[in-house]
Amino acid sequence: MVLFEIGDFSIRSYGLIVGLAILLAIGVAYYLAKGTIYQKHIIDLVFYIIIGGIIGARIWHVFFFQWAYYSKNLSEIFSIWNGGIAIQGGLIGGFAGAFIYTRIKKISFWELADILAPAIILGQAVGRIACFLNGDAFGAPTNSGFGIVYPAGTIAYERYGSEPLWPAEVWEGQLDLIGFGILMGMKNLKLPKGVLFLSYNLIYAVIRFSMEFMRGDSPRYALQWTAGQWTSASIFAIAFVLMVYFVVRKNDDTELLIRS
Repeated sequence: MVLFEIGDFSIRSYGLIVGLAILLAIGVAYYLAKGTIYQKHIIDLVFYIIIGGIIGARIWHVFFFQWAYYSKNLSEIFSIWNGGIAIQGGLIGGFAGAFIYTRIKKISFWELADILAPAIILGQAVGRIACFLNGDAFGAPTNSGFGIVYPAGTIAYERYGSEPLWPAEVWEGQLDLIGFGILMGMKNLKLPKGVLFLSYNLIYAVIRFSMEFMRGDSPRYALQWTAGQWTSASIFAIAFVLMVYFVVRKNDDTELLIRS
């Protein structure tokens, strides 16, 4: 959706909302890092996260969501300006960029990730508004009078026309806001290092996995799961194992400290 034009330059709702989501996430992260050694790193970190996020988002979209198309149109793989990114790949790429930054600066990735976790999911919640306005990440037909009818010119309309669709991206954004509230509440608990960030991964994995059942824009693979569901299940499993490891390690360290 084009909001307005300045000469030949069009300001689109998708880009504007995504930009606002990024700025909001940066602002919240900067606030949450107040009083820590990590606050001064937030702004510098953004460059690494954005570059990693763009690369990861494109890789995920091409190889996990639309490989059937791109395998026959290899020259378009790098044409990111034509659209085609996947938020899960963007998150993984962004985390990789953050990890590289922490190695360069010799600071703790897990402590920094704990600070960033609430800000990330809040940014995702706002970002889903962009998906709604753009008519992507849309749901499957509801086969009833309930649902969102997208206007002509959107990807959803091209796929299903005027048929009512599940508001998958809207509900996902609302669930992300609930996740933000949960993480903000957990932030004040004395948790092992890395557990808050891993909790974010668990929460978002559950949200995304459940909402994918309503999606109408993704191909399905084994078990009739979408690429988003397989990614979510994998992330959930990895995050859960790491969380158990961090909790057990902290308990062992505490027990050793008591004995000594």
